[in-house]
Amino acid sequence: MTTYAEIEDFLAQKRFAFAGVSRSARDFSREIFREFRNKGYDPVPVHPLAAEIEGSQCFARVRDIQPPIDTVLLMTSQAVTASVVQDCIAAGIKRVWFYRGAATRALNDQAIEQCRAAGLQVIPGECPLMFLPQAGVIHRFHGWVKKIRGTYPA
Repeated sequence: MTTYAEIEDFLAQKRFAFAGVSRSARDFSREIFREFRNKGYDPVPVHPLAAEIEGSQCFARVRDIQPPIDTVLLMTSQAVTASVVQDCIAAGIKRVWFYRGAATRALNDQAIEQCRAAGLQVIPGECPLMFLPQAGVIHRFHGWVKKIRGTYPA
């Protein structure tokens, strides 16, 4: 299970790759992207078919990012998560957050195990918005429900 210390460590990294952010401005991944920016973060978009997202240069692969980063939030589909993880390992990434909200999204057991085997710190699931300061009401409620159920990171 993920610890709260791992979440704090991830969120202490103000610049990180955001792999799988959508080209569609209405997609939920874009909402998360904007929310991180509004909170003072510098998410670097990664999408193989986009040149820019929300005014930021977009990179086709994690290993293409300059200057290099060491932290990645994955919101990719399960179908491409494993290949993105291979790219993360090749790029020397230290931390990977596999997004999970209402759907499984980036969660891929094999990719999670590959990260762990390579020594990466892994957050396998959770929605990062629950842990940002001054999160919106729905995200605070989601966190409260997880606390009641005993599934909130300790």
